[in-house]
Amino acid sequence: MDTSLTGGREFQIPVLAQNYAPKMNTFTVYAIKSVKNNSIYVGMTQNLERRLAEHNAGKTQSTKPYIPYVLIFTEQCPNRTQARNRELYWKSGIGKEQLKKLPTTQL
Repeated sequence: MDTSLTGGREFQIPVLAQNYAPKMNTFTVYAIKSVKNNSIYVGMTQNLERRLAEHNAGKTQSTKPYIPYVLIFTEQCPNRTQARNRELYWKSGIGKEQLKKLPTTQL
């Protein structure tokens, strides 16, 4: 697995959201990309399937104008603190630039 974009940390690029199987009490940091304008949103959740459905149903104010979205990145974290730190990294300028280089798979 190529880890050059993440400073040696491994991450997953999901093919289908249905294949997502979270571990109990873990958090998932995720990135979604708008099909409408290619904007990237980064967040964290304990239930990725539910959260993606909320984004694409327009239930999240910050993403509603740009639906639909496709999942481009996930990263599992063992606790909320670590997930928040990784979320902040992916929201930073360097993190966002790395996410922009990832391929987008339309679901």
